[in-house]
Amino acid sequence: MKTGKYILLNLISVIVVATVLVFGIMKWLDYYTRHGQTVTVPNIENMTLVQGANELHKHGLEAVVSDSIYVKDKTPGIIIDVNPVIGSKVKEGRTVYITINTNKVPEVILPDVIDNSSARQARAVISASGFKLTENELIPGERDWVYGVKYNGRELEQNDRVPIGATVTLVVGSGEREVVVDSLATDSIEFVESIPQKSSVDNDSWF
Repeated sequence: MKTGKYILLNLISVIVVATVLVFGIMKWLDYYTRHGQTVTVPNIENMTLVQGANELHKHGLEAVVSDSIYVKDKTPGIIIDVNPVIGSKVKEGRTVYITINTNKVPEVILPDVIDNSSARQARAVISASGFKLTENELIPGERDWVYGVKYNGRELEQNDRVPIGATVTLVVGSGEREVVVDSLATDSIEFVESIPQKSSVDNDSWF
């Protein structure tokens, strides 16, 4: 009988200890994960990186720059995006990933229009790609045929890169043929002109 009571008391003790242990673990986890303690991600868009990071720190959040992109109409160096999004509820101490606007204009390869398209086709393709165009530069050749593309006075070659939104010039045929001078004929004319001619005085001296 005493043995039965002893076993029962031990069982009750084990249950009590287990209950207290589970309760303690739950409270510790609740404290460790700061359950129920959330903060709102503040609006830091259009701030500088320093301003945005300070604002996040005021709210108990950490700031990390994760990316940079180029937006033409935005001031270089400002924050243009955050993750988690502005206004979302996050736990205190959460890392907020920031995207800033770079001041370096990305460079891309101009569409391949050299010597394979008309001026009209080339202008349409280049404009659709976000580039600007000046008046065509005309050279002797097939009318409206694109013979080249220039950027800042430099003629581009295949796979050359130019800044996005740059202004370029198409080198286009005017429809006039290039006049080719025969070098042999020119040399003959120059040779004839170089032969000294007798004057009328010299001719009279023979009589």
